[in-house]
Amino acid sequence: MKILIIGGKGWIGSKCAQAWPDESIISDRKINSVADVVEILENHQPDVVLNAAGIVGQPNVDWCDSHPRETIFGNTVLPIMIAEACQRKNIYLLHIGSGCIYYGYSSDPKGWKPEDPANPEVAYTKSKYAADLALSTFDNIGIARIRMPIDRVPYRANLIDKLASYPKIIDVTNSVTVIEDMLNVFHRLLQLKATGIFHVTNPGAISHREIIALYEKYVDPAHSNEWISEDELIKSGLTKKKRSNNILQSPNLEKLGIQMRPVQEAMLDTMQKRFITK
Repeated sequence: MKILIIGGKGWIGSKCAQAWPDESIISDRKINSVADVVEILENHQPDVVLNAAGIVGQPNVDWCDSHPRETIFGNTVLPIMIAEACQRKNIYLLHIGSGCIYYGYSSDPKGWKPEDPANPEVAYTKSKYAADLALSTFDNIGIARIRMPIDRVPYRANLIDKLASYPKIIDVTNSVTVIEDMLNVFHRLLQLKATGIFHVTNPGAISHREIIALYEKYVDPAHSNEWISEDELIKSGLTKKKRSNNILQSPNLEKLGIQMRPVQEAMLDTMQKRFITK
């Protein structure tokens, strides 16, 4: 299988390329039109496309609220152009979406389902959900939503590193995506050319306190932080708006027989491997 990764120089795209070295082609060419994408497809002749390109903002998603045009282009317009080019060439597209489009917890104790309407509140999540709504009307496209990615290798966008760097942390419970598991799921979805929306999150949920406890046990016993409320986080100016906290369920993966490890098991393994690789 020949996989063209658009946005392959970013964190998630590069992790995919590293995991599939014999199958991956990376394109970091600047895209301004559908014609640009068609040319990329004609040059590389891939079997499938993974869109890992997008805007998350620096130093965090608050940036997106003050840069709406760049955010909308990167997270909404660009995926639609890629999708249109793939439709013209009849090539399967797997688009990486975000599970952060849900704010709060579902009335379903298992969590939000992929088909549940979202309630995005900020520019980043609105732009990601807009792409989902548009792409879900196309044929031959899969949307893989991830949340708060976690990896054994340190990186600034890694939830472990984010939490470990904060002197003040709120304790909330969320679904998360362990990258080691995500890579296997993405590859299987590409192999199957699976269509629809998929929540690529490890079954169950985990709190920030649980993550920090594992970090202090296996990585840095000297670590310390202050626990505060979400309101205190905003009042202190550490964030401008409330963040998305939610739990997702993945019935569409289950229907395909694709499994991810339970979140506590995957998190423990990731933290232990992080210690070994330091």
